[in-house]
Amino acid sequence: MVSLSLPAKWAVRIVVIAYVFLLVGWPMITLVQNSFADGLASFQAAFSDPDVTHSLLVTVEIALWAVAINTVFGVGMGLLLVRYEFPGKRALSALIDLPMSVSPVVIGLALLLVYNGRDGWFGPTLESHGIVVIFNSPAMIMATCFVALPLVVREVVPVLEEIGDDQEQAARSLGAGAIQVLRRVTLPAIKWAVVYGVVLSLARSLGEFGALKIVSGNLTGQTQTAPLVVEQKYNNFAQGEAYAVSFILVLISVLCILVVSLLRPKESAS
Repeated sequence: MVSLSLPAKWAVRIVVIAYVFLLVGWPMITLVQNSFADGLASFQAAFSDPDVTHSLLVTVEIALWAVAINTVFGVGMGLLLVRYEFPGKRALSALIDLPMSVSPVVIGLALLLVYNGRDGWFGPTLESHGIVVIFNSPAMIMATCFVALPLVVREVVPVLEEIGDDQEQAARSLGAGAIQVLRRVTLPAIKWAVVYGVVLSLARSLGEFGALKIVSGNLTGQTQTAPLVVEQKYNNFAQGEAYAVSFILVLISVLCILVVSLLRPKESAS
């Protein structure tokens, strides 16, 4: 390990802090300043608009559905990748990370091509049975699940690898079934990894823009989400309302992270 002199350590710290401040801190401070530039007038104007309140409700609904689905999938996929060996395991692990490297707009377009009711692969069949996917909640939930797909998995996998499977094998040797092992042994051991994955997934889902703009149709008062309202308000010169809605989205994400940090038990020093 390379040891640095005290001045060098301080220089590195200053550079890192300055980088984080310029990349994250400064934009957030500017957002807060603009949100409260007119006091609470911008918030009052925003929440008096039924389209804004509806968009916030739609955003929360879609995010909660996506988080619930990704939590179940993330825990299951984490167990599959860590506890089992099978052909194509590495390919599956790499495929899970695909949403992190593909533009959300491309994801939305792909869903549109597959589930479009006019000439999509499955869209006409589904619509013939009364199931409308595109420009409706199912497509919005799928798009949100896709962009937040790796977050729970990548939090759970390292913890499963660290704890090993000794306790699970001991539980099975004592006669515990698969569900009992999962509920009483595995889940308690990985609960904080799951919680962090859920928080990250929620924050990512609340702020999704590109994919939802494609598959939702951005229908005001119907499928429009809060990030889409921010764009609409900003482009329509209602910038105060755009800042107010943005502040609410950021505040929810920050509060989730703070709550988890405060509730997580401190690790005892060894």
